[in-house]
Amino acid sequence: MRDSSPSTTTLTRVAELAGPHATVAAVRKLAGGSHARTHLIRTVAPEREVVLREFPVGDDAARREVRVLTALDGLGGLAPRLLASDLHGDWSEYPSVVISRLPGSANVRPTDAYAWAAELGRALARIQATDPARLTGFPSLFGRTAGSREALAGPAAEYVAANWDRITESPSVLTHFDFYSGNVVWDGDALTGVVDWCGGLVGPAGFDVGWCRLDLYLLYDDSVADAFLAAYELARGALLDDRLLWDLYALSRSHENVETWTENYAGVGRPDLTGARLRGRHGTWTRRLLGQT
Repeated sequence: MRDSSPSTTTLTRVAELAGPHATVAAVRKLAGGSHARTHLIRTVAPEREVVLREFPVGDDAARREVRVLTALDGLGGLAPRLLASDLHGDWSEYPSVVISRLPGSANVRPTDAYAWAAELGRALARIQATDPARLTGFPSLFGRTAGSREALAGPAAEYVAANWDRITESPSVLTHFDFYSGNVVWDGDALTGVVDWCGGLVGPAGFDVGWCRLDLYLLYDDSVADAFLAAYELARGALLDDRLLWDLYALSRSHENVETWTENYAGVGRPDLTGARLRGRHGTWTRRLLGQT
């Protein structure tokens, strides 16, 4: 995809969504993420802000995001609402979705990392409490390559593979698939929503828990990851079984590509997390957790 502003026809369509006399007043590219090209678009007459997400041609992510956001219908304010989509190039250059803007912005440098992590835990518990009736027809994460046994790699892979039945037999809930700090927005200290839903599937509760704990360890340390888990379990009303297994599953899924996350972290305010630093912290936590098996 070209790193440029949306096309004139795309902006015209976005203005039409706001009203018959609306015009586009500002377009701003949003940082973070590397999959979709994302812009905040502000209109006047009436004044409104929406988010445009454009995906590479041939990518199925736009269709998947349409399915997920339609089913979630805002998730009680925790997810954006789908306003429009163009999967076939009727008005867009790329497969596109237009969604409501959640107030706030990404924040990975909080003043209180423990309270911040606890907010993440409570938000994930809310997501996983989604009525299963809304998830009818959602595919399983085990049908995706990144969630399969074949994706396991690195020192933790053998342990995870040996316990694979415990993973696949866990009860299914709504799974974001990439629940980490860069996909959450904040207004001050208040968590206002979760974005980037194109990966939404059904899968075990521990899948997103382990993934977020890995992110928090890379950003901070295990005590912050533990604060997230404690708040999640309290909001959920139950302890998470096999916490160690879910942590090692996340580590084995990310073993081969953790260095590539530098762009995502830089985009949300952590340019210090270089590829070498990410690899070093990933390896340290892998060894520590394997020592507990």
